Amino acid sequence: MSTDRIADPVQMDVFSNRLLAIAEDMGSILIRSSFSSNIKERRDCSTALFDACGRLITQADHIPIHLGAMVGAVETILSRHTLDSMAPGDAFIANDPYLAGGSHLPDISIISPVHQDGVVRFFCGNIAHHADVGGKTPGSTSGVSRSIFEEGIRIPVIKIARGGSIDEDLLELIACNTRDPEERLLDLRTQIGTNQRGAVMLLQLIDRMGWDSVSQAIEDILTYTRRRLKNRIAALPDGSYRFERAMDDDGFPGAPVPIVCTVRVAGDSLELDFEGSGPEARGAINLPDSALKASVYYCVRAVLDPGLMPNQGSIDPIVIKAPERSIVNPRAPSAVAARAVTSNRLCGAVFGALYQAMPPEAGMASCNDSTSAISVSGWHAKREATYVYPESMGGGAGAFSDRDGMDAVHVHTVNSTNLPAEALELEYPLILEEYCLVPDSGGAGRFRGGMGMARQIRIREDGTTFSARSDAHIVAAPGIYGGLPSSVTRITRNPGTPNEEILHSKASGLTLEAGETIRVETLGAGGYGPPGERSLEDLGRDLRQDKVTRAAAERDYGVDMVAQALRVPR
Repeated sequence: MSTDRIADPVQMDVFSNRLLAIAEDMGSILIRSSFSSNIKERRDCSTALFDACGRLITQADHIPIHLGAMVGAVETILSRHTLDSMAPGDAFIANDPYLAGGSHLPDISIISPVHQDGVVRFFCGNIAHHADVGGKTPGSTSGVSRSIFEEGIRIPVIKIARGGSIDEDLLELIACNTRDPEERLLDLRTQIGTNQRGAVMLLQLIDRMGWDSVSQAIEDILTYTRRRLKNRIAALPDGSYRFERAMDDDGFPGAPVPIVCTVRVAGDSLELDFEGSGPEARGAINLPDSALKASVYYCVRAVLDPGLMPNQGSIDPIVIKAPERSIVNPRAPSAVAARAVTSNRLCGAVFGALYQAMPPEAGMASCNDSTSAISVSGWHAKREATYVYPESMGGGAGAFSDRDGMDAVHVHTVNSTNLPAEALELEYPLILEEYCLVPDSGGAGRFRGGMGMARQIRIREDGTTFSARSDAHIVAAPGIYGGLPSSVTRITRNPGTPNEEILHSKASGLTLEAGETIRVETLGAGGYGPPGERSLEDLGRDLRQDKVTRAAAERDYGVDMVAQALRVPR
């Protein structure tokens, strides 16, 4: 057990909440001020604060996978630039996984040093998923890219602002390499301005407390978080725990690709080893280093201590090993655009391994462990510009020992919202025909897995391009302790018509005409415990609410149990 001392616990707690409030306020500014629907409506962005050494001090509660990219960007900046070379008003831009510690190219980071009395004290950081950054396919997230050079403009760490003045030439160069330059220009300016606002709030905090008190509070926060996580690890039984999940394929039709996690606990040390995972993928589902780290950090916090503060102290005790040239540790220029799909599947493997070190009542069945994302693009007559509409959809969350899983939610490292129907139809020449839960999608059990969701879109203009990056069309989410598996995901072109076509999970660059429809039905999650132990009241409610059809219920629970459940008073 750690014996690190904390100088002032009260001031540490107050200061931690002040820092988190600044990061949250930055996120609110970024969301409210952005132009694109993907940031202002779907909230696909994150904010964080770092100290001058590049240590993470706090991250707002946004998108977990973004953490690794911002950490990677700050580390790259400090490896190439001295603090003395940075001036007040400077800002750095980056997105590349191999050159700048990024996650995938649409996620663009802006990192800004914060000076106090001429000395760099902090870095403000934010990252936003831009709807398009160029490349072969609209949306820049095609699952069948074979190289990062097909995925969009690559940005190493570059100064986008110097002394408070934005480099307009560089900004225009980046924007003009995308399909919607106006949207990129406006959103990037907002990102730069968000950090400026964060800097003002940090300087006000230093003025109020004094730098010596601020510096001590930072050390106390990191010490406390590190000690708390080590204590949680020490409470686990020493041993080795292994769990395996699998991707449907590697981006192109073929054999499933294993994602293997072995957790080793020894005292207060924790190692996660991904030996046994599949080789580098042919398609774009490779998971770069920053995304791997962010996924692991999220998993450890979520399972061992959800209330743990997200800072460097929650990172330092964790050791990660990943075999080189594998799907979880690719080499440049392997494609990574669809890395979120692999990230969520990897989280499922980590969760499964960690739960083996815990009592059964603390366990959770597998979640959908995926994200079904689409990109729709075409000509927007009113704006006289090309539009790109990105959307990612959740599914079911795994059942627990005492309750059903949540329905239609994002899980793990993707935490964006769905674009509201009104915003979708206002912003784009599209119609949202249906938005609902998918019956029979959650795995049966004593407690049922959460349900998947369906979203059906009708195209209004000829020549519209559609792409998908999804998974779990073949491999379902398994149950636990006798619970049954979930459904699988389906993406259908023109469902219910003579031209109906079931699409591959990584369908890319399809051209659609006006009147055609695309329907995405995501998988649910695994059930917990034997189906025969489900209460008749819960089963009857599922049947009456059409969450489970009678045919599926009779298959999974038995004819007699279904008949009894329907006789239970409401």
